Amino acid sequence: MFTDSGYDAVAVADVAEAAGVSAMTVYRHFPTKEDLVLIEQPARLIAERVAASAPTLPLVRRVGGALVDAAAALTGGDGDESAASERLLLDCLRLMVSTPALRARHLDSQYVLQQAIVDALGEDTTDSDAAFRARAATSACLAAMHTALTRWAEDDGRTDLPDLIARALTASFGDLAGVTDERK
Repeated sequence: MFTDSGYDAVAVADVAEAAGVSAMTVYRHFPTKEDLVLIEQPARLIAERVAASAPTLPLVRRVGGALVDAAAALTGGDGDESAASERLLLDCLRLMVSTPALRARHLDSQYVLQQAIVDALGEDTTDSDAAFRARAATSACLAAMHTALTRWAEDDGRTDLPDLIARALTASFGDLAGVTDERK
C-alpha cells in the first residue's frame, strides 16, 4: 500500500482494514506507523554474524563480513518466497530513502544497529580506545553499506546486493576489508 499510494497517503487504519484487523491490533504489533516499514530482522542477523566471527580478525573484516553475509542471507536463494522477500526489502529501502519521517527513523535504527554490532564485537568497553575503535570501524562499515544499499535501490535490485556491499567495503578499506561474496 505504501509503495502504491505513498507513505504519507496511507493511514494505519487503511493498513488494518486491508489486513482485516483493527487498528489497535496493528498498533499492538507495530507501535508506530514507521515500524510497519522498518525491518528489524537484519539487525539481529548482522549482530549474530558479528558475534560468530573470529575475534582475531580485524574489526573491519568482522563487521564487513557480517554485512555481506547478512545481505546474502536476506537476498539469496531461489523461488518465489525469496524473490518476494527481496522485493519487500527493496520496497522498504526505497520508502526509507524517499520519506523524510522514515529517513529520520532510519537514522535512529542505524544507531541501534551500530550499538548491537559493537556489543556483538565483545570489545572491552572499559577500554575507551577499544570502544572508540569498535564504534569507528562499525560506523565506517555501515556508511559503506548505506552507499551500496542506495545503489541497489537505484538499480531496482538488479545488481547483486552482497557483491555491492563487498565492493563498497573494498573501495573504503582496500584489502583490509577482506570481504567477498562467498556465493561466488
